[in-house]
Amino acid sequence: MLDQSPVFDNGTNNSCCYASAYWFPGYPGPLSGLLQVPPGPLVPARVAWTFTIRDDFLNWTRTSAVIAAKGAAMVYRHPNTDEIIQGNRRALARAITLIESGRSGHRAEARALLDEAGSTNRQALRIGLSGTPGAGKSTFTESFGMMLADQGLKIAVLAIDPSSNRSGGSILGDKTRMERLTRHPNAFIRPSPSQFAPGGVARRTREVIALCEAAGFDVVIVETVGVGQSEVMVSEMTDIFALLLAPAGGDELQGVKRGIMEIADLIFVNKADGDLKAQAIRTCADYAGALRLMRVRKGNPEGFPKAMTISAIEEIGLQQAWEEIRALADWRKENDIWDSTRTAQAELWFMREVERGWLALLDADPDRRALKETLRAEVARGRIRPDAAAAKLLSKMQS
Repeated sequence: MLDQSPVFDNGTNNSCCYASAYWFPGYPGPLSGLLQVPPGPLVPARVAWTFTIRDDFLNWTRTSAVIAAKGAAMVYRHPNTDEIIQGNRRALARAITLIESGRSGHRAEARALLDEAGSTNRQALRIGLSGTPGAGKSTFTESFGMMLADQGLKIAVLAIDPSSNRSGGSILGDKTRMERLTRHPNAFIRPSPSQFAPGGVARRTREVIALCEAAGFDVVIVETVGVGQSEVMVSEMTDIFALLLAPAGGDELQGVKRGIMEIADLIFVNKADGDLKAQAIRTCADYAGALRLMRVRKGNPEGFPKAMTISAIEEIGLQQAWEEIRALADWRKENDIWDSTRTAQAELWFMREVERGWLALLDADPDRRALKETLRAEVARGRIRPDAAAAKLLSKMQS
């Protein structure tokens, strides 16, 4: 174990030292492979070694990891960290695969990677994009992203695809529909399955956003699955929440319904072109009138939230949409809303992780898991009410 004060004396002219299994401080478990040490005695001043890691799940057959000397000991540094910080998109994609992995053995490694990547303190403008199915979210994302990428901004798109309730699979076709943006050197598109997570986003979307920020992206767009009126979770991890709507989708009463309309910063009525242009203008006016009836929300300057028409396919109104997004983001930064909102979001996601952790602990205990399955069967047979079964299980957890 190399967590003490190791001293190797490699008397050859080649860098080599043989190892089979070591534990490094900062790494969640032992590593197996070949440790390469520079020629001569190992001293703290010499800080770079490589270590071979094999991970069959992530299909890594050889990964270079930097083991940095800290005093006389050696501390693990994730092999992808430096490449991510340098903006390597392949390394970022591998890291996202690790973050989204459901294997328990990968969670500790994912947390270590997030801690290292978070040390950059980089911040991107996080934009949440939601809307009903067929409103043109992917078309808007591509046209809007192309415009920003052509202006020299680095754009990351996290496209959430719904998972099948039957098979659990996802098509992940959003990237295919963004052919132009996919080829742009300033853009990175990552489709992810929702994996039955509520709110139109994936379970690990927030952590993926943090990785994209560490990679130096200026704007991160989170495109949710097609949602209804209550799926608002994307607003809890982004700075600006935009709602995309199609014209002729209902009367103006849709605009005063609570839920997703209440937390939208900007409403874009898409498809304002061709035969639908006049209808789009009327729909926009209906929503603008409905927004004026809503209670003023803290954190918005005068005139926000607002509704406007755009045409993603003809790229009309996109620059104005970007200017409105920037204006709102700048105002929130100047008035200390930006930082306080991100702090509140972090606290909220802390509680979400605690809730998930409690559920995991429930399944980890054989007795509690057996009781849960027994109560589930009793509920299914109608022998006990769901609330009474839940109270019984919670009582068992407290004992």
